[in-house]
Amino acid sequence: MGAAVVDVWIWCGLGLLVTSRVRQTLSPSSTHNQDPGDSSAPVRSGTGGARSDQSWKALLMDNGGLNSVPSTEENGTPEFVEKVNNLALDEASDVTEAAKKKKKRSKSKKKKELLEQTDPPSLPIVELFLSGEFPEGEIQQYKDDNLWRTTSEEKRELERLEKPLYNSVRRAAEVHRQVRKYIKGILKPGMLMIDLCETLESTVRKLISENGLEAGIAFPTGCSLNWVAAHWTPNSGDKTVLQYDDVMKLDFGTHVDGHIVDCAFTVAFNPMFDPLLEASREATNTGIKESGIDVRLCDVGAAIQEVMESYEVDINGKVFQVKSIRNLNGHSIGPYQIHAGKSVPIVKGGEQTKMEEGEFFAIETFASTGKGFVREDLECSHYMKNFEVGHMPLRLPRAKQLLATINKNFSTLAFCRRYLDRLGETKYLMALKNLCDAGIVQPYPPLCDIKGSYVSQFEHTILLRPTCKEVISRGSMMKALEFFVQSTPILLLDSLHSVLNAI
Repeated sequence: MGAAVVDVWIWCGLGLLVTSRVRQTLSPSSTHNQDPGDSSAPVRSGTGGARSDQSWKALLMDNGGLNSVPSTEENGTPEFVEKVNNLALDEASDVTEAAKKKKKRSKSKKKKELLEQTDPPSLPIVELFLSGEFPEGEIQQYKDDNLWRTTSEEKRELERLEKPLYNSVRRAAEVHRQVRKYIKGILKPGMLMIDLCETLESTVRKLISENGLEAGIAFPTGCSLNWVAAHWTPNSGDKTVLQYDDVMKLDFGTHVDGHIVDCAFTVAFNPMFDPLLEASREATNTGIKESGIDVRLCDVGAAIQEVMESYEVDINGKVFQVKSIRNLNGHSIGPYQIHAGKSVPIVKGGEQTKMEEGEFFAIETFASTGKGFVREDLECSHYMKNFEVGHMPLRLPRAKQLLATINKNFSTLAFCRRYLDRLGETKYLMALKNLCDAGIVQPYPPLCDIKGSYVSQFEHTILLRPTCKEVISRGSMMKALEFFVQSTPILLLDSLHSVLNAI
């Protein structure tokens, strides 16, 4: 933009110079100032001071490089001057337009490279948001007794103080959104479950710029099938294949500086399962809507159950009443702690404990066609170091070595056996069992309803900010682009506008 403006001034200045010299030459008084002995003085004719055609051409060639100039005998002095003015301004205008288009194309191309994620995603999120500010999630206003918070200056100031924390968790949320969008696009029957998990986890590591305990995967990718409700991921060598009639819960987490985003959705290729998926989706939305500061957890659970059990599903000609799984809950989230102490029930009659300002919650619901109750079953893959455990003596050197690996790479974040394999650990099962027996590491086996039943799950992470409720994990790509426009330097806005209009 700046270079184009400079071009305009240069060409306009050149036009004014040409006009000034022509007028000076044509003026009768101009010859009075010439030295009589100067051979370059204009030769006056009976018409009142016009130059010869050769002199005019020489003058204009020097000032503008014009190739042909009409003689004054044909056009007269006033018309000639007007044509010179018009010619200079037209040429300046053409050059300006060309410069503007070139600059706009260049900036637009550069901006598109900054805006567009690759396919498959590979660019770190920090490279897409040059300002270092990441888009907020879906905002829901408080209601009733908390309505005053929306306009409270004191609460707004509290939010400004927490801006670095909010930005960290929003970065993790943006990674989650982009990864799950990509995964939804490539899911299809016939995929090996282990390939699906490794593709997802590899994409997360790239986008979040994995860096030890500062940023990375928050817990193993859960891809529980059918009657398995949660905590199943394939161990190394597993050959399970995703089928057309499977109901898969895809549950994965991201974190930045220990601030965890926990979000899950269900995939079913067969449309007969749509009511089952709709039941848990709407129940989760209800739980999010009912959550808020000073809201009792039991009231959230009652609202969730009412919505969940209003659905039924026809599976191969048999109608099932959808049930909430009564011993599975949502939960509060803390730094490096996926379950921070509070449970959000999905049936009535839960805790009387209240939600508090500044807390993070994972609102998740499970809809089942079975008994609505899960038990531990199948081979264990998920593990997590006990958050409360202090130093404990270990007798086995191999257990001490494995614990050092866990502390360095996961701390109190959940992990699975595939993650240990990736770090180069071998023959660790006995040492891992020793850590579990000592209470240092807690195993989390798969949680299953009755065999032959189907379970669906939806989950989002919410933040109870002082002025509003933010659904951290929910958002849209367009919203992210709009936020990017707001945080972009002014010189890039023109090209961004054209990109957004194209979308």
